Amino acid sequence: MSDRSLRGGHVFVDESKKQDYLLVAAVIIPGELALARKTVRGLQKPGQRRLHMVKESPARQHTILSTLGTLGAQVTIYQAGVGYRTNIERRGACLERLVEDIATAGCARLMLESEQGEEERDRRLLYRETGRRGCRDSLAYDHATAAVEPLLAISDAIAWAWARGGDARRRAEPLVADVVRL
Repeated sequence: MSDRSLRGGHVFVDESKKQDYLLVAAVIIPGELALARKTVRGLQKPGQRRLHMVKESPARQHTILSTLGTLGAQVTIYQAGVGYRTNIERRGACLERLVEDIATAGCARLMLESEQGEEERDRRLLYRETGRRGCRDSLAYDHATAAVEPLLAISDAIAWAWARGGDARRRAEPLVADVVRL
């Protein structure tokens, strides 16, 4: 994710704990944010507050992944396996590496899917790591739900597909620029 063409990019992050711990980061450059949000909202059914892959039919899952592939997001998967004792340690290791990568790329905003019990721990880690990487003043970060920030659906969909494996992963593979194993 150290691609300098991502300067100013907005990073949208979700996770999967199905097998290995996966933290999925999707970067959208500022000029493409409005169209990407419009596209994701257009995938929602009437009355649907957010896209969530586990609640979609197989045909819709295919349509969603295909459509997300048109958005031009650069997606990186951070995978932390058995070398860590807990999901807290796995998440921390993934976030540390993510901050290193997005600081190098010059990204401007980090939005994480709200996770019950994780937000305060994330804030402490992000404060520490943005200080270490010299990007505390240039990288804004926050938590939100996918109902509030529709672009979190990108990382949710990729995390779901990667963890599921098989045909779902095969469909997601073209959307993934890199897998970082920690």
